[in-house]
Order: sequence, then structure tokens, then C-alpha cells
Amino acid sequence: MKFTKMKNIDGAFRSIRLFTLAVIVGSLLFSGLALVKSFSAVTQSQQRVYILANGKVLEAYASDRRDNISVEAKDHVKTFHQLFFTLSPDEKAIDENIKRSLYLADISAKRAYDNLRESSYYSNIISGNVNQTIHVDSIYLDTNKSPIYFRCYATQRLTRPTSLAVRSLVTEGYLRNVMRSENNAHGFLIERWNTIDNRDISVSKR
Repeated sequence: MKFTKMKNIDGAFRSIRLFTLAVIVGSLLFSGLALVKSFSAVTQSQQRVYILANGKVLEAYASDRRDNISVEAKDHVKTFHQLFFTLSPDEKAIDENIKRSLYLADISAKRAYDNLRESSYYSNIISGNVNQTIHVDSIYLDTNKSPIYFRCYATQRLTRPTSLAVRSLVTEGYLRNVMRSENNAHGFLIERWNTIDNRDISVSKR
């Protein structure tokens, strides 16, 4: 009788031990799952960026720069050319555009600007009441090179009081990674910028 009671006590003790072990293992698994879920939630929340546009809060998503490097590089090249070549017969407007464009490029762009200024190009724009606009047709990138090589194909329109000139513009250069800033949102710097072709396509009377 005493042996039977001891056996029952031993069985009960084993059952309690197995139950306790199961509870501990279950708690560890639950804690691990909670940690994984929490880490995933924190990671997702960090990838969310909220921006204010026209008084509305919009949600944007962060991504690896490599996913958007071609888009950003092309927009950088396009922005530079639009600023550098969009001119109106207003000295302050020209200076402002040129100033903003030179933040996006190295000394090669400053040298091109100085050459145009010394040849009275900007003075002629102002005195002749000329409006110059540019349309970037396409941009070729070679992202396998470092820095990235680009070639920009664009069309210029020079509107004068009595005529309209359309010119072809082809430039090339390289894009080097730099820190992003208020004046350089894409974090690229154009280097060794060079004009390959800039010739008249057509000239018509107005």
C-alpha cells in the first residue's frame, strides 16, 4: 500500500515537472515570437516617412538608394540642365538660376558659365529680350562605372522678338556621390561636364 502511494506521488511529481517544463518552453517561444514581431513593427515604422505638401500630411516610404539610383541620377542631370539653360531677359533671374545650378556641379560648370559670361552671352540675352528654354529629351546613364557616366540629349528654344531658333544640345559628364543638402537634394555632383554638340536645327520668323 505504501509502495503504491509512493508510486502515485512520483507519477504526480513527474506530471507536474513535465507541465512546468511545457509552460516554460511555451513562455520562451511566446516571448521570442513577441520580440520578432516587435522588431518587425519597429523596422516597418522606421521605413515610413511623413512629408507635408500643400498643407496635407503624406506618407512616403524609405528605400535603399540602389533601388532608385537611376531615377535620382537622371533627375539630378535634368534639374541641372534646366537651371543652367533656362534664361530670361532678367539679370536677377539668370543669376539665381545659375547660382542654384552650380551647387549641382563642379568647376567644369563654373568654367562654362565664365566663358559664356565673358563672351557677353548673358548680356545679349538681356539686351535682346531673349527667352531661352530647354527640354531634356533623354539621358543615358552607365551605372556600371564609378563615378556614373551620363550623356544628356536636349532641345533648346531661343525666342527672340522677331525669330524662334531651335537648337540641339548634347552634353556629357560624370556623377559623383556627395552628401545630400538643402541645395543638393539628390546627393550627386556633376564632374567633367562637357558640351559635345550645340547646333541650330531650325530658325523661323515670328
